[in-house]
Amino acid sequence: MTEINTAAETAAPHRYTAAMAADIEARWQDFWDAEGTYEAPNPTGDLAGDPAVAARPKKFIMDMFPYPSGAGLHVGHPLGYIATDVFARHARMTGHNVLHTLGFDAFGLPAEQYAVQTGTHPRVSTEANMENMKVQLRRLGLGHDKRRSFATIDPEYYKWTQWIFLQIFNSWYDTEAGKARPIAELVEQFADGTREVPGTTRAWSELSAAERSDVLGEYRLAYASDAPVNWCPGLGTVLANEEVTADGRSERGNFPVFKSKLRQWNMRITAYADRLLDDLDALDWPEAIKLQQRNWIGRSEGARVDFQVGDAGAITVFTTRQDTLFGATYMVLAPEHDLVEKIVPAAWPEGTHDVWTGGHATPAEAVDAYRKQAASKSDVERQAEAKDKTGVFTGAYATNPVSGERVPVFIADYVLMGYGTGAIMAVPAHDSRDFAFARAFELPMRCVVEPSDDRGTDPSTWDDAFASYEAELVNSANDEISLDGLGVTEAKARITAWLADRGIGEGTVNFRLRDWLFSRQRYWGEPFPIVYDEDGVAHSLPESMLPLELPEVDDYSPRTFDPDDADTRPETPLSRNEDWVNVTLDLGDGPKKYRRETNTMPNWAGSCWYELRYLDPHNSEKLVDPAVEQYWMGPREGMPTGGVDLYVGGAEHAVLHLLYARFWSKVLFDLGHVSSAEPFHKLYNQGMIQAFVYRDARGIAVPAAEVEERDGGFWYQGEKVSRVLGKMGKSLKNAVTPDEICAEYGADTLRLYEMAMGPLDVSRPWDTRAVVGQYRLLQRLWRNIVDESTGEVTVVDAEPDEDTLRALHKAIDGVAQDMAAMRFNTAIAKITELNNHLTKSGGAVSRTVAERLVLLVAPLAPHIAEELWRRLGHTGSVVHQDFPVADPAYVVDETVTCVVQIKGKVKARLEVSPSITDADLEALALADPHVVSALGGAEIRKVIVRAPKLVNIVAG
Repeated sequence: MTEINTAAETAAPHRYTAAMAADIEARWQDFWDAEGTYEAPNPTGDLAGDPAVAARPKKFIMDMFPYPSGAGLHVGHPLGYIATDVFARHARMTGHNVLHTLGFDAFGLPAEQYAVQTGTHPRVSTEANMENMKVQLRRLGLGHDKRRSFATIDPEYYKWTQWIFLQIFNSWYDTEAGKARPIAELVEQFADGTREVPGTTRAWSELSAAERSDVLGEYRLAYASDAPVNWCPGLGTVLANEEVTADGRSERGNFPVFKSKLRQWNMRITAYADRLLDDLDALDWPEAIKLQQRNWIGRSEGARVDFQVGDAGAITVFTTRQDTLFGATYMVLAPEHDLVEKIVPAAWPEGTHDVWTGGHATPAEAVDAYRKQAASKSDVERQAEAKDKTGVFTGAYATNPVSGERVPVFIADYVLMGYGTGAIMAVPAHDSRDFAFARAFELPMRCVVEPSDDRGTDPSTWDDAFASYEAELVNSANDEISLDGLGVTEAKARITAWLADRGIGEGTVNFRLRDWLFSRQRYWGEPFPIVYDEDGVAHSLPESMLPLELPEVDDYSPRTFDPDDADTRPETPLSRNEDWVNVTLDLGDGPKKYRRETNTMPNWAGSCWYELRYLDPHNSEKLVDPAVEQYWMGPREGMPTGGVDLYVGGAEHAVLHLLYARFWSKVLFDLGHVSSAEPFHKLYNQGMIQAFVYRDARGIAVPAAEVEERDGGFWYQGEKVSRVLGKMGKSLKNAVTPDEICAEYGADTLRLYEMAMGPLDVSRPWDTRAVVGQYRLLQRLWRNIVDESTGEVTVVDAEPDEDTLRALHKAIDGVAQDMAAMRFNTAIAKITELNNHLTKSGGAVSRTVAERLVLLVAPLAPHIAEELWRRLGHTGSVVHQDFPVADPAYVVDETVTCVVQIKGKVKARLEVSPSITDADLEALALADPHVVSALGGAEIRKVIVRAPKLVNIVAG
């Protein structure tokens, strides 16, 4: 095979080959860097350029941040990057000032784990990984403005991450104004008496600094609190829900995970729940992603109801079915609920059922044992529809506020502290989970919604609860109010008003969304710009002390403990550097001793605002120049909340990253730092490039490249293996690197193949054997313009024939539409069709056609386009040339084929004008000899005309 290739190259020394592609691509990548071809000017600031360029319509195009993995890129990673590059190139060629760049989301667990294993500082391995990825990305010919690139680990970047945190910390949400305001304004209201200090009758001036801090902590948008968390002693850190498996163990290490209360930083994202929901309507996002966000936020209307528990206070529940309040026969608290300790009596009340006690001598023993049991389960486990319901009686009773009945109060793990108020009123006759619990614990049930079937109104005879919004209320009356005979909607309104009049409830809105847990017990993350004084009061560092950089530590791993000891507490890597933790600072009132916060921010922090840094990456005085932010992201027609013009990434970030970034953007908008209330106006989710995974009899993945296909099966080293389509990755031994494809075919071929595989938003399987198809397209393109023997350009200045003009302008029209709609696979198909037309026509190609063909190809295969453009005699780069415009006269076909059917069968085909009228087409069809013969004199009952392509005759 090598000898054949060598002979072919000798006969055609100027053929487009992988070696030639490598040479062309390297030269043009150097040219682009040297000339600053992709640099996008700002209207002001240090990146300001030619005012005429900045005056063009702008287009801000972004990819989701890549994480610099040590494994580097496989061919699945660049799919979105190539797509945005193609789109950005087309936008430049249609007159836009395009901002397109790429940075690195470089804080995170993988680098820290590598540091734990090897002792290598995370920065060292991360920067090495970034350099490797930069080389790989450059080789793909991506048109990024490199002046704007950065990494989240750059101190000059996370200085502003810390600064934003302080803006959030020093803000509160004014529900009357419907926006965030500086905390100093709230302090003024407390100080001058225009707002009462909650929880006390004392004046603001009479409170100690610690007391004031506690009051403000109830308002701040960033606050520290004792929060229920997933505590993993075996790893020595708190874990996010996503890091806990369904069986309550850590995804990494398989250690037990416990529910525990720890002092953690939180973001009060719940204050923005309504706005986060409402503003989705203004965004150009896939409906599936909007739905996921709506479900995650989980807005529901209902009522809060108070159940009094003796002298211990009231248990407040949120319910969307307040109409069933007369049917509440017991209550359940989450095991972590704060009221549990307050309501548990010293002994079991007289008459307590044995099944309620769990076999324990006292309520305290029963509650303590059950809490430990519940702490070992994940939220996923607790929410699962288990056949056996578990729980224990607290020994306390509450009073049903409408019936006056004493109802027992249980704790059970199917109620979560993170949802609603952490307490429910149980209506077992009309809720399946409550029904199962009531059966297990022999609790009473009362039917208050009349069943529409024949089951009757005695729940003791039912197999399951009856839940309906269509039925009428029964058994729901006291001396003051009756709901009997009312529908659900009317009953809700009446009971809500009754509760409100008596001060024991009110109509309200609840959200599934919880405040964002913002602490991690790790090293490789942004330090909090917070210090604590001797009284434990938190103080923010002044801007002059930012960035607060990570200190050196001897050990990067959090301290681990006995994996089964839920009572331990974390010890963070930062806490071991005493010289860094304990400092003397002057925060404006003289030098004092302080203790630094030793948690770090989560890996989400840096990606919450990175779109703003791309705008003004070297600004050391401001987060972003207002004029620059207004130019690139400000609101405009069709974009009422502003934002990035196009944001491309995977659907797996549908909720967390996108929700967090939207929250930060809204706080910055409220405080006047930005003009855009939303970070990303248009969102596009690209599909995934998949690959076949081959497994041996043990289920172990084997190298895909070494598997043979024969005899209808797949074989590895003589053993038959199974094949399934799955993800591509190093661990699955099926990864193909872009370097391999670039070496064998060139980067332009890789770009074309990834864009031609199918619709961009659909997952598709990788097939290395199919790459050659796009390689041959480029070879034919080259051959249509360059003589493979001499290297001379072969185009002629003669005008093309009419068929070629029609082929050209149809391609221009179709490709332009496809580019704008990101249908790159069909754009390539149209380019291929035009190129094949030129190949089949024979003879030299007209310069007019050749130049426009090169311009069509330029966004997709920029290196070969630059080379051919230069060889065609042009001195400037193809990047900023105008994209071809189709001549409408050549786009419309001279004739189209009209099908004539009789009784659904094709009897004739007519070549007609595209503009033919229905009447003329009908007359022409009926006069056609084939149609006349087929009718055979039969009566024509109806003629259906769809000009210009169809005539359907109903006869007989």
